[in-house]
Amino acid sequence: MINEKLLEVMSNEGVVSIVSWNNEEAHVVNTWNSYLTVVGSDRVLIPAAGMRRTQKNVEINDKVKITLGSKEVMGHRNMGTGFLIEGTAKFVEAGTEFEMMKDKFPFLSRVLEITVISAKQTL
Repeated sequence: MINEKLLEVMSNEGVVSIVSWNNEEAHVVNTWNSYLTVVGSDRVLIPAAGMRRTQKNVEINDKVKITLGSKEVMGHRNMGTGFLIEGTAKFVEAGTEFEMMKDKFPFLSRVLEITVISAKQTL
């Protein structure tokens, strides 16, 4: 699921947009590429300090979409590429991975765990 090009994008700084929605409207929250931690071949962990509305949405509908990119990574034709990730989400408040993330990002109160269903290069 998470290929080398996507890992390369994640290793370069850029803005990440996380879209969640419930029965009403979509909600967008942002974070940074450098905050993403890949676990295995299909999970991404993201430190959450705020993201309260995202959490409420995920409790109703666990589907999320994420976009991220970097102008420092070669795309299909030119420098700069991005990805659209679709997956399912949950918030984690305890456990080994929570503790690992808390060591890296002391500001977090929870961890947003995304299981990637698809990752498509958009540029």
